[in-house]
Amino acid sequence: MGDFGAVRPGTDLSRHARELRRVHDAVLAGDRPPQRPRDLVSRSWARMLGLGLDPSRANARDPLPFDEIERLRRESPLALVIDDLLRLADGFLLVVTDADGVILWRAGPVALRRRADVLGFGEGANWTETAVGTNAIGTALVEAAPVQLFSAEHFEEAQHAWYCTAHPVHDPRTGELLGIVDVSGPALTLHPAIEAMVAMGVRLAEAQLWRHHADRLERLRRSAAHVVSTVPGPLLIVDEHGWVAAASGVATRDRIGTPREGTALGVPGLGLCLPERLPEGWLVRPAGPQTAIRATLDLRSSPVLEVCGESAPWRTPLTRRHAEILELLVACGPAGLTAAQMSRFLHGDADHVVTVRAEVSRLRRAIGALVATNPYRLAAGVSLEIVGAR
Repeated sequence: MGDFGAVRPGTDLSRHARELRRVHDAVLAGDRPPQRPRDLVSRSWARMLGLGLDPSRANARDPLPFDEIERLRRESPLALVIDDLLRLADGFLLVVTDADGVILWRAGPVALRRRADVLGFGEGANWTETAVGTNAIGTALVEAAPVQLFSAEHFEEAQHAWYCTAHPVHDPRTGELLGIVDVSGPALTLHPAIEAMVAMGVRLAEAQLWRHHADRLERLRRSAAHVVSTVPGPLLIVDEHGWVAAASGVATRDRIGTPREGTALGVPGLGLCLPERLPEGWLVRPAGPQTAIRATLDLRSSPVLEVCGESAPWRTPLTRRHAEILELLVACGPAGLTAAQMSRFLHGDADHVVTVRAEVSRLRRAIGALVATNPYRLAAGVSLEIVGAR
């Protein structure tokens, strides 16, 4: 039996629950247990003891208000597949959390939901380890892996009457964690097949998320077909997150940076681009030498950068350090500065190259590709005026 499955087929669940309770009590009392807990359980209990959580009482759940739950549901990518996931609740108690361990959806028999209410296991509750101790949801988040717990493997004594089987759900495009799917119930009803059922449900949900993504790109591709056929030169059609739906005159990529109104974007194969709004996505094409991007750095109070191109002006506040970097780039001209040279200007020596690179990276995330690299300089076609310089 691996660390995922909590019981082997044929296990006497009542006897196993009693054995686990003796292990739980011994470990938490600092005594030698009659047998070692599973490794993932041992790791989690150690974390709980380090946090000082009390196993004898229900630690704070602090459920969110309904309006906040509704907002999180609307923003969750899992809303696209929640109906498919909730079908797993046939005879079981099923919950789906976000990536922070907050329960957003719950379904199952009325009797089980009432028992779960007593435990604080409902919508809006935070079921991370730090909130409620060792549990399949919270431990799966920490371990970044599927987790099944049985009876007294839970840290809180109030949870000993339960089993729980949790499986992370990931964005099939990026691998980003989207949330946790958990099936729970009375401990003595645990069946070894439950873990396979949850895993299969998650795989189907991830496949469905991929189909939704592909369908959205296909709709964008069709709606922007006239743009691709009539706009000259290389271009990309991308969605709100930079996923490429169509390309012309440039090697096809899966994804570019996230487009933002009025913000220059560096795209391999296209160079400096100013994304243009489409009804359902973005047109991304080279700004070109004929496109002047004018920017103004206002230092009369807190630094603010205003960028003007072909679209409406775009403004963003900057840190003092980022404003100082832009002043240096204006002063040095097209020749630019190496990281070591910039370190000398900013810190008085060349020993802060790593810090300089990190700051420029953060600056580029804030203002797009207005700053070029190797060496650091203003990108071609960008002019920067400084107002209020000392």
